[in-house]
This record gives sequence, structure tokens and C-alpha cells, in this order.
Amino acid sequence: MEFHEYPDREMMMLRLAQRISSELGESLRANGRATLSVPGGATPGPVFDTLSGVDMDWSQVCVVLNDERWVAEDNPRSNTRLLRERLLRAKAAPAKLIPLRADTPTPEEALDGLINGLVPHLPISVLLLGMGEDMHTASLFPGADNLEAALAADARPLMAMRAEAAGEPRITLTAPVLRAALRVHVLITGAAKRAAIERAAKLSPREAPIACVLDQAQVHWAE
Repeated sequence: MEFHEYPDREMMMLRLAQRISSELGESLRANGRATLSVPGGATPGPVFDTLSGVDMDWSQVCVVLNDERWVAEDNPRSNTRLLRERLLRAKAAPAKLIPLRADTPTPEEALDGLINGLVPHLPISVLLLGMGEDMHTASLFPGADNLEAALAADARPLMAMRAEAAGEPRITLTAPVLRAALRVHVLITGAAKRAAIERAAKLSPREAPIACVLDQAQVHWAE
């Protein structure tokens, strides 16, 4: 991994947003389209705020979450809700959202349709990931029920995932999709997560799922 340390979070979020917008622009110029994958949660919100004001041909950009909780969009824990509030607005409003949620009781029932919607937009042009202190990324949690299958080289692009730390059932991009991304960024803050990612670099993806992308990742950190 290539580690980037910033003097404060504000500068990190601004520089990372600039880096992502530049890379999306490169993909648009080279291919006429781009796919951006981003995490949920509060941490990347300032990056989304900056990106939403960037001038580019957002109509040719597809956005997909790294993972989603199996909850309705009006639920406060919905990652899709966060995306609509912070990223898919202003100049970025024309971007196409690739859904990771459907109106079915379980993620398994919707998996085939969601995969069909995702595959035409792969590989991911720019991948932004977060990481928990337990070294999970997306919804690839240590000890999760389908973790080993999701790490396999022949894993389907999306997989349902349940873990004690996850709360609700989840749907997540799998390791082959993450590894196939053309550019990979990991955003973390605080001393505990810095220690965790340094530890993850010495562990297997089964022990530390973030390890599945670290060999190709740009890691962005501020206290």
C-alpha cells in the first residue's frame, strides 16, 4: 500500500475529492464513461460534498455503493439515503445510481437482478473504501457467514452477508470486484484505524478483509 498522511481531516477530504474527480475525468476522456464505488457511513460525507460540486459529465458516471444494509431507503441507516443527500445532488445529480437494494424480504431473493444491473458497469474505475477497527471493508466482516466465499477468486460480484458486527443483513461487493478496480483508495481517520491497517498488512484477508486490496491501494489518513 501507498500511505498518505495529512495534517488534518479537512485537507484530506479536499485532496481526496480532487484526486477522485481527476481520476473520473481520466476515465471519461479515455472511455466515455466511468464507474465510481463509494462507502456509506458519515466519514466520506465531506468528500461527497466536494465531488457534488465538480464540473464533469456526470451523466456518464455510474455510482455504486461498496455495500448496503438491507433496510428501506427512508431508514436512517440506509447508505443509499446518504448518497442521495450528499453526493447525487447539485452538479452530480445526473449520475446514475446502480442499486444494491430491492423490495424483497432478504438480499438473497434480489441478488440475481442486482448483479445483472451491476455487471455492465464493471470494472470499477475509481473505488473508495472505508475500514472498521476490526479491519472489515465493504460488508466483508471477519467471521461473517459468507466471507470465505466472497474472498474466493470465482465469487459472484455481489453476495449477501450476515455478521454479528453488521447488525442488519447486508449486500456487498465481493473481493474479485474490489481487486479488479482500476484505482483503489482507502479512507481512514484516527490512531486506532492507522494501527489496524498497519496490522492488516501482515494478515490474511480471512483475518483482515481489507488486506485483499492493500497491495494496490492508496491509503489516506488523518488524525
